[in-house]
Amino acid sequence: MPSEAELVREFGVSRMTVNRALRELQNEGLVDRVQGVGTFAAPLHRVSSTFTIRDIHEEIVGRGHRHHATVHLAREEAATAAVAQRLGVAPGARVFHTLIVHYENDVALQCEDRYVNPRCAPDYLSADFTQTTPTHYLLEVAPLLSAHFSVQAGLPAAREAKLLGLKTTDPCLIVDRRTSNRDGVITQARLVHPAGRYQIEGAFQP
Repeated sequence: MPSEAELVREFGVSRMTVNRALRELQNEGLVDRVQGVGTFAAPLHRVSSTFTIRDIHEEIVGRGHRHHATVHLAREEAATAAVAQRLGVAPGARVFHTLIVHYENDVALQCEDRYVNPRCAPDYLSADFTQTTPTHYLLEVAPLLSAHFSVQAGLPAAREAKLLGLKTTDPCLIVDRRTSNRDGVITQARLVHPAGRYQIEGAFQP
């Protein structure tokens, strides 16, 4: 495909707009971007499917509701063995940790427990996560090349239940998501949603 500079000239838009458009096409599986090489149309397969987890702010606003967030934790920590393994860093290495509850209107919709690799997003803790979401921020500063996720029904941990206003026996939808780029793992997040308040959308096209 044409370079970003060529697209800027052809369509008369900013470099930021072109970069965001290409990133969205990449997230939808329509193009492949190779750093230092260029952007290429993704190969078409006989069967394709997409699984989309949208930024929680965009999702809530898209329903015509109000999103706000409460930050319960935002700090630098020494990585435990489990966190180090997930982020691909050495045990004891410094990592960033945030714990945020997202609300739809005044109802708690998601408890987001996230670890971030400082090498990929060194200024992560300087962001105001009452004004932007970690997902939106990280897509801006550390565009991903790959993602891995798992979705399961489960029970919240005691702290998660308290933050979401649930009992520890209330069922939840739990998403574990890890994103990576050429510098390694960007972030590992555990997203816990009360089962009766959340849905995941996907698409399948033969």
